[in-house]
Amino acid sequence: MNFDLSPDEVMIRQAVREFAESQVLPGAKDRDETAEFPFELMQQMGELGFFGLPFSEEWGGSGAGTVSYALAVEEIARVDASLGLGFAAHVSLGCSPLYFFGSEVQKEQYLRPAVAGRFLAAFGLTEPGAGSDAGGTKTLAEQVSGGWSLRGEKCFITNAGHAGYIVTTARTARDSRRISAFIVPKDTPGLSVVCAYNKLGMRSSETCEIHFDGVTVPADHLLGEEGQGLHQFLDVLDGGRISIGALSVGVAQAALDAAIAYATTRYQFGRAISRFQAVQFKIADMALEVEMARTMVLKAAWLKDQHRPYAKEAAMAKLFASETAMRAANQAVQIHGGAGYMKDYPVERYLRDAKLLEIGEGTSEIQRLVIARQLGLEEAR
Repeated sequence: MNFDLSPDEVMIRQAVREFAESQVLPGAKDRDETAEFPFELMQQMGELGFFGLPFSEEWGGSGAGTVSYALAVEEIARVDASLGLGFAAHVSLGCSPLYFFGSEVQKEQYLRPAVAGRFLAAFGLTEPGAGSDAGGTKTLAEQVSGGWSLRGEKCFITNAGHAGYIVTTARTARDSRRISAFIVPKDTPGLSVVCAYNKLGMRSSETCEIHFDGVTVPADHLLGEEGQGLHQFLDVLDGGRISIGALSVGVAQAALDAAIAYATTRYQFGRAISRFQAVQFKIADMALEVEMARTMVLKAAWLKDQHRPYAKEAAMAKLFASETAMRAANQAVQIHGGAGYMKDYPVERYLRDAKLLEIGEGTSEIQRLVIARQLGLEEAR
């Protein structure tokens, strides 16, 4: 086995790292405090080709692959997890459904400009009564003359405020869990988006409520076949877990870097605290888990690029990496002591941001269920 990155992957990682450190890092703290969404940075990322990494050249991408994309998400998240989340949600949840299930007309109209960063894309799945049980969606789509009329609501939807379109799921039969996916343009009458959540972490990521009040879309805005929405979004979430795993590795790496930097400059009892075994063991454990998490994420990404089954590995990577991010951030705060509890240092932000990673795109509990099913274990009755 060869664990080396290819020359192209190394080049892409370096290019994203330089952008992240020069353009993203300087304002990350202020954006967190003001909850300001940096749409201009997202547009720049599209112009630089970051959004197109996993997509083919035919639709405006570079065909670099999922490994390159995971490396890019990690680098952005290492300096600003909120922006990393917007990046991951736009590509994995907003663009991927069209890339894999859209018609050529749909791709030309919506995917190509989204990959270029002209606007963002959002994925409307979660509802107030349908989170982990995503198949329990209540949003209803009824056939009308020339198309479909949607009624319902979605919550916790990333990027919806700046989205040019929203891919949304809806039941297409009142009395069944038959679910389909639809492309809803942002300016469609009856669609309203409210981005007013006051969040613990990921504060400069855009998180919104969506309301469909008799929203009518043309028949050709059905994504794929009617009734295939459940299958589609399960496939989309498998890929999305790789990006959340990469995002988690970025946060964990940032926490590790901050812990090392602080421990080597903070003196107690006449010497740097990095010389104490208790601190060394904490940092060693952090480094161990970060390395394991990164390897798991890149393996899942590699499997996807090889067109091999990867659902189990993606769930494992997302689960382990997200819990690693939470542990690493928590230990970084502990190593900083009282200073870590203050906003003068970024580790308190890492801790707040990390918690979402154990929740979004399938909670840790759901990941364990996915892994169990992939191992052939039956559902508890």
